[in-house]
Amino acid sequence: MIRAKAPGKLYIAGEYAVVEPGQPAVLVAVDRYLTVHLEVGEAASVGRVHSSAYERGPLVWAREQDGGRIVVAHDPRDYVISTLRTVDALRADRGLQPGYFDVRISSELEDTGGRKFGLGSSAAVTVAMIAALDEFYTLGLTQLERFKLALLATIAVSPRASGGDLAASTFGGWIRYTSPDRSALAEHLRSHGVTATMDAPGWAPFSVQPLPEPEELQLLVGWTGSPASTEILVAGVQHTGASYEGFLAESRSCVEDLVTALTTGETAATVDVVRRARRVLHHLEQVSGVRIETDMLRDLCQIAERHGAGGKPSGAGGGDCGIVLTPAAVSATGILAEWENHDIRHLGLLVHPPEGSQR
Repeated sequence: MIRAKAPGKLYIAGEYAVVEPGQPAVLVAVDRYLTVHLEVGEAASVGRVHSSAYERGPLVWAREQDGGRIVVAHDPRDYVISTLRTVDALRADRGLQPGYFDVRISSELEDTGGRKFGLGSSAAVTVAMIAALDEFYTLGLTQLERFKLALLATIAVSPRASGGDLAASTFGGWIRYTSPDRSALAEHLRSHGVTATMDAPGWAPFSVQPLPEPEELQLLVGWTGSPASTEILVAGVQHTGASYEGFLAESRSCVEDLVTALTTGETAATVDVVRRARRVLHHLEQVSGVRIETDMLRDLCQIAERHGAGGKPSGAGGGDCGIVLTPAAVSATGILAEWENHDIRHLGLLVHPPEGSQR
């Protein structure tokens, strides 16, 4: 039995803009996890993926006799299967023998009724699957290689995906992230395959920079109970023109100021930038016509600001979560009491530390 888990994530600033190559965002990994159990059967001729996401029962996969390509009984547009195929291509390139196994997936990234919290479950399952397959095939992947495989598997399903959630789940802690040109990578992947694409120069302007966790600030996360579709929302706001370029410039400035405030430990400046980041998303709403801050997210943020904290929607908005950074002088009790009165659920999340951290 192989067990691998990956944490969820939250955007602190830079969402939406981060889908443009080179545009920065700040994210944090959180201590809610998706876990993959990989079990090797004896003399297996098929593999199965067990997950609550598959209403018909387990997803059954096998291999073609010629070449060993993975085929699926019911082939959905699916992150798990895309990850299996991406890692399997790397296995084949390295001349390793194929294998069969069953996968069981369990998640803390949704409530008991199956509603997702908006903590990046698709990214977490991809990252956890790669960690499990890395151990199964003894690939010896570095942290960076695991991220690259995760992004290649993801863009095969969702070409617009920035990869920020994958980076948070892979590297942990607080990070500044910029995405590569995924269109160029997808084209290189089609032409040259997985191994060559992992080493291709086209990963620029991708970057991941670890950031210090703000010691004098408490992170509060509220869930509105209304899941949102990131793909649909992102598709609605992407366009060209001066107004969109203005949004990108505002977002970049906001993120860089946040990075500076976190790096220098400036508590008041960090809270101010979070409030600015909320206004940046308001600008995007105005130029796109896509509603990002729902009534409940507005309540969440306004309650935080009344108490002297800074709050904003996290990620695509349209529901899901909002984040608040609360200075030590501000009691979280009043914020949480008002959230409860507005049916906003406090998730009580902590930061998942960076890989290799002693915490």
